[in-house]
Amino acid sequence: MTQLGLPDDIQACLFDLDGVVTKTAVVHAAAWKEMFDAFLRERDGADHRPFEAADYDEYVDGRPRADGVRTFLASRGIDLPDGEPGDPPGAETVHGLGNRKNELVLEKIRTDGVEAYAGTLRYLEVVRAHGLRTAIVSSSANCQDVLRSIGAEHFFDVRIDGVVAAERKLPGKPHPDTFLAAAEDLGVEPSAAAVFEDALAGMDAGRAGRFGYVVGVDRVGQTDALYAHGADIVVKDLAELGGTE
Repeated sequence: MTQLGLPDDIQACLFDLDGVVTKTAVVHAAAWKEMFDAFLRERDGADHRPFEAADYDEYVDGRPRADGVRTFLASRGIDLPDGEPGDPPGAETVHGLGNRKNELVLEKIRTDGVEAYAGTLRYLEVVRAHGLRTAIVSSSANCQDVLRSIGAEHFFDVRIDGVVAAERKLPGKPHPDTFLAAAEDLGVEPSAAAVFEDALAGMDAGRAGRFGYVVGVDRVGQTDALYAHGADIVVKDLAELGGTE
């Protein structure tokens, strides 16, 4: 293992955004809950079964927005039309609900700002100093704005986010395609790239893509689940991997 806590043959690092680089996973979780609870309350009344943390982990976290809506609704036996990407927030379509969730996220970010994980930024600095290539791989369509808001764009050679995935028609996590695209853009084989993820869907993507090393980042107490979904190692902060000089 290198000083970075990675196998010797790793040449590139592929980082998820929310929950790995930025403390926005909790913001997304709160927005999903607010949106789904309002929808379920209107549909089923006051005795509706609310959206819970386990629902976020299992059906939504790490997935593209529309996929998250579809997957959670399917878990409750609810079938809505897809609608169109431009549906108004709250319309009873997959895209309408997804757009309402995004509206809530942006509102929370505007109000509270975005904070980065200091341990991740320090790790990125040393990764870059060691000459490894880097990519940000996120399902978020707001990825570039978030990176810009924390002054972290310069840490990444490649960005594969919700916008790029839509342009290239790449299926999102748990499919490995966005991570595979990042590795290809960096000019490395998947076996020479490490994936850094906090979401179970991201673990599944890392395993499916046969990446050289999959690092699970446990921010919410799901270490066992991260290992079960394919992590090679699980840390609470990237500082645990080393990366100090």
